[in-house]
Formats: sequence, structure tokens, C-alpha cells
Amino acid sequence: MRLTPGPPRDVDLATVDLFDLDLYTDGDPHPIWDVMRAQAPLHHQVLPDGREFWSVTRYEDVRRVLSDHREFTSERGTVPTHLGTDDPAAGVLMTSTDPPRHTEVRRPLGSKLTARAVQSWEEKIRGTVVRFLQPAVDGQVFDLAEKALLLPALVTGPLLGIPEKDWEELVQLTAMVTAPSDPHFQIGSEAATLAISHHELLNYVRDWVKNHRVAGEEDESLLHHLMSVRPGGEPLSDEEIALDGYSILLGANVTTPHTVSGTVEALIERPVQWDKAASDLSLVPNLVEEGLRWTSAACNFMRYAAKDVEIGGGTIPAGGAVVAWIGSGNRDESMFPDPHTFDITRAGAKRHGAFGFGTHFCIGAPLARMTLRIFFEELLTRFESLEFAGEAQHLRSYFIAGMTHLPITGKKRQTP
Repeated sequence: MRLTPGPPRDVDLATVDLFDLDLYTDGDPHPIWDVMRAQAPLHHQVLPDGREFWSVTRYEDVRRVLSDHREFTSERGTVPTHLGTDDPAAGVLMTSTDPPRHTEVRRPLGSKLTARAVQSWEEKIRGTVVRFLQPAVDGQVFDLAEKALLLPALVTGPLLGIPEKDWEELVQLTAMVTAPSDPHFQIGSEAATLAISHHELLNYVRDWVKNHRVAGEEDESLLHHLMSVRPGGEPLSDEEIALDGYSILLGANVTTPHTVSGTVEALIERPVQWDKAASDLSLVPNLVEEGLRWTSAACNFMRYAAKDVEIGGGTIPAGGAVVAWIGSGNRDESMFPDPHTFDITRAGAKRHGAFGFGTHFCIGAPLARMTLRIFFEELLTRFESLEFAGEAQHLRSYFIAGMTHLPITGKKRQTP
């Protein structure tokens, strides 16, 4: 979807279809979200097949829905592609589990991913980013969006314990899960794409666990660490490990590439912002936060009301599905003045909800932040400027806001 919205326009909220894939592939949802925040902060939609959901679009409402598991449960599914069919992994899959179990599984994994814990990876990640950028430094037309899909695997593959030979296949499978309607990833129907990707990813983790148990191997990888987690004092079954490993693989792969490409697009379109960051690399951490806010790669998450809940001037009935539109909350003018302006010096950019809120706040946020910081430090150091070498192509998904193609070329910075 377009990250820089067009001019305001008349919007008939009675006919708005927030699940219209064309709106995100070729369209512009931001003017619609602007009107929803102003006029209908709680919006109800019934799909042609009878499925229904409520939407919240204001920052504070998005934060409340994603933070309060007592009012809004994760244990029926958390992504809109599951709307109408309860997640069969609810209560086991980490992303579809509420406390206390969620906390018991997450806490020991989180200890491996604190800002202090991942600091030891900085030089390895920097070397990975330098190698990643080299073809563009050499003057080639570089399809950043396509290439960046593999970047998280280059960084996290060793941390997860995934061998390099498997990275490309796993990246493809995780893309199929999050954008099953995109022609770049679709195999048959949307339902078939989801079924294939779920099956293959779960089987991959099952086989990984089985092989490690047979070999009796000990390592420091996250997947191996998952084998030692004991929620409630009991070890996870191999199936539970497979489901939680699946969740970790998705989290590792699906958002960072689109933050990279969307932020680079914003900088190319705004050379003053590029020059400002290039002349003062101390601005890069805030550039990263503004890029996270601007791109909001995880465009939304879904919850179910555990009881009748009053929010946004209306009521979501018990059992009702509610979609919290992070992409809208991160453009809420009450929280981010002049929200449709990309400003790397924005005060308070870090308040964005790109990593979620509450107990499900992204466990890999410290690693993602460090990877993005290193990426933009190296990009700005190596290039005097970038320019587009073709048209951007947007992901066909109402869940992940991203791109499949962003061809660029760069003017190499001359060293003194």
C-alpha cells in the first residue's frame, strides 16, 4: 500500500471494505483510516460471506485492544486471515496464547533477546549487512524489496539454529503464510497456500527437533532453548515446540524486510531527510523509529472480545472479532502531530505501535532495532544518494504492509 497518502477525499464508511486486497496492493487506505479515526473510531463491517468484525483505528484504542488480554483474548486467533475459523493452535502457539502460559513460554526466550544479550551479535550483523549491500555498491540495479526478504534470515538464521541451506525456502514459506493472496507467493488458492505453508513450516520444526533429540546435540540456538522451556513445570511436547518454533520463524522473517524497503523509499522521496541523516549518523536510531512508525509493516492484529466491551464510542459484543489497525494508530494526529510527514527528527517517534503492545510486544524488537540501525548506518555511509530504477510493487495483503519489488541504484559515496 502507499505509505505517502494522497489528498483527503470523501469516504463513505458504509461501503468501505477493509478486507479489499486491491486497497492495499494498488490503493491508499490512509485517507479511509483518517476518516474512521475522526468519525467512526469503532467501525463494524460484515463481509459478503457473513463474517463480521469490528475495527479500532485510534492509537489509544489500538493499544488497549492489544494490551488487555482480559478484555481481548488472543486464544481464538490473532491475524485477520483466520477470521471466522478459530485457530486450532490457540492456547499453544505463543502468538495465540494469553497469560499465564504465554508468559511462562516467552520469558525464558526473551532473556536470550534482550538489548544486552543481542549486543554481542553487532559485528556479525554489520558484516552481513555490508555483504548484503555490496551488489548495490558495485553499481548494479538492486531490487531492495526482493533482496530484503532474505535479510532477516541472514541475520537470525544462526541465532535460531537454522542452517543456511534452508533459509531461502523458509523465507518463501513465511511469506506464503502472511501474504497468501500475493501472486509472488501463491500456490493455487489462498486456502491452499496457507495450508501448504503451515504444513511445511510445522514439519520443518518437527524434523529439526527430532533430529536434535536423536543426535543429542547441545547448542545456544533459540530453537534448542525452546526444547528446555517448562511452562507450569512441564516440558513442552514436540508438537508444542513445533508450533512455538513456527511462531518464532514467522516473527523473525516477515516485518523487517518491509520496514527496510519502505523507509528507503521514504528517504529517496525526501532527499533533505537523507542528507540530514547522512551528515549526522547519531540521528539513525530515531530514523529507525520513524521508519517503523511510517511503514507499520504489521498493519494490524486481531483479538476477540472476552465480554461486552465499550470502546471507541460503541460496544463490541462478547465473542466479537476486533481488528486493531496499527497502520492507522501510528498515523493518529493526537499522538503524532503532522502524522503523514516522514520526519527523522520527530520527537516521540518511539511511541509507535509497530512492535505491538502488552504481553505480545514483539520478542525480537531489540534485535530488529539493532539490525535496522546497522543497516541504515552502512547504507548512509556507503551511498551519497539513491534513486528509483523502476516502479515499486506492493504486497497483496491486508495484514502485512510491504513491497515485493523496489528497484534502486546508488551513487557510491567517495571516501576522502
